[in-house]
This record gives sequence, structure tokens and C-alpha cells, in this order.
Amino acid sequence: MARKASETRWELQKDRMLRAAARCFNEKGYSGSSLKDVANVLGLTDAALYYYVRNKEELVYLCYLRAGDVGRETLDRAIAEGKNGLDTVRRYLRYHLEVMTGERGPIAIMSEIPSLKPEHRDEILEISRDHSARFEAVLERGIEDGSIAPCDVRMTGNAIMGSLNWVPKWFHGDTTVGEKIVAEFPGILSAGLEH
Repeated sequence: MARKASETRWELQKDRMLRAAARCFNEKGYSGSSLKDVANVLGLTDAALYYYVRNKEELVYLCYLRAGDVGRETLDRAIAEGKNGLDTVRRYLRYHLEVMTGERGPIAIMSEIPSLKPEHRDEILEISRDHSARFEAVLERGIEDGSIAPCDVRMTGNAIMGSLNWVPKWFHGDTTVGEKIVAEFPGILSAGLEH
């Protein structure tokens, strides 16, 4: 029983570390951030971070894995609950924005993939490509069911994802702004899709 409690504590601290790292990387970029910056946000020594990661590259990699997990989780939920393509898109946007702007945020912007070592870069690119393909399939289903106007799903998906994924760059935790983002962005980002 004590082992489970310590594993849970470790996971909670790791998640806290990844949120702090995402904040630093989103604000300063990969080259402008250090493990010391992340440690300062957490109120720890930078040496304490080595309990969780070997270096900054691994920390970025873990942040990107977490971002991929959030994307997959929110898209899975939207697909399971969506009534049609357009409803699924709006649900996905809302669910993803709720995480980004809520207690589980921030989520790292995947803007530094080239800085990862090759095996990490390949894995993150595969996760990103898979997510984009799944989102494009939702758009295609919406075109088929008549809820989404005919469009180039690749370009439309890139435009929507680009806008969504840039939110952590300028959103800095104001709860009122976060509530407005969740309330308004799904409609704004999907308005041009309606058939």
C-alpha cells in the first residue's frame, strides 16, 4: 500500500514538473529555458529535477508526450460523444481548450521538435501525424454527414490545429480569459465549417 502512495506522489510531482516545464518552454522556447528555470517555478533546486529527467531534451520530450496524450484523450472523448462531424469538432476544441486553460494546463506547444534527438523526434512526429490524420477523418465524416461544408481537410485541419495549439503561447492563466476561450473559441475556430 505504501508503494502505491509513493508512486502516486511521484506521478503527481512529475505532472507538476511537466506543467512547469511547458510554461517555461512556451514562454521562452527551448533554447531560452533551462532546468534551473523549471526548478525555480517549482520552488526546487535544479538538482532535484534530475530525479525525474536526465537532461533538458528529455524534459521537452516528456512534455510533448504529455501534449500528445492530451490531444488523443480529448479527441477520443469528442469522437465518442459527437453527434456528427461538426459537433465532434466543436467538442474536441472545447475539451482540449478546457485542459489547456484549466488546472491540467499548460500544455507544451510542439514547436521545438527538431531539437529532439532522432528517436524522440521520430516518435513525436508520428504521434503528431496520427493526431492530424484522426482530426482530418473527423472533418471527412462531417462532409459525408452534411454537417461540414466541402473543404480541403488537410488545409482546414492545419488551420484549426495551428490556431488551437498556439493558445498556450499567449494564454497565461487568467481564469476569466480561460473561461472566455473555452466558451468562444470552438465556435470561432469552426464557424467556417458549417454547411
